[in-house]
Amino acid sequence: MQQVKKGDTVKIHYHGKLTDGTTFDSSEGREPLEFEVGSGMVIPGFDAGVTGMAAGEKKTIHIPADEAYGPKQEEMIMEFPKDKFPADMTPEVGMQLNMSNGQGQNFPVVIVAVKDEAVVLDANHPLAGEDLIFDLELVEISGSKPLIIMP
Repeated sequence: MQQVKKGDTVKIHYHGKLTDGTTFDSSEGREPLEFEVGSGMVIPGFDAGVTGMAAGEKKTIHIPADEAYGPKQEEMIMEFPKDKFPADMTPEVGMQLNMSNGQGQNFPVVIVAVKDEAVVLDANHPLAGEDLIFDLELVEISGSKPLIIMP
């Protein structure tokens, strides 16, 4: 029976939970997730978790934060002057915004605190610092893409 290896394209149904059981994502009701194993399309722990699985197999994997979205980084939490927000906007804790780094790159942030003169923004991935649990069901394995050598 064929087992998943690096370079294979797989289709997989998943249910992602935090260690307290809270669901953060699931493919339920959608097409299965399709990706190439080892290509960097998914977090490292997910790649490692599907490696060796066979079509139709189900299993649960535990991914430590270091193999998921990494630890929360304090330097990704910053204060932004309140007077730089649009006048018609009232910043609130939990509000999600998109910021620009001045070089045309946008990135999501979440307001984690509102002070008198500033708003505290967190640019960490929402799952940074979290250990993750995935229930997996491997639907399909497609072989590695053939290497094409151009003359």
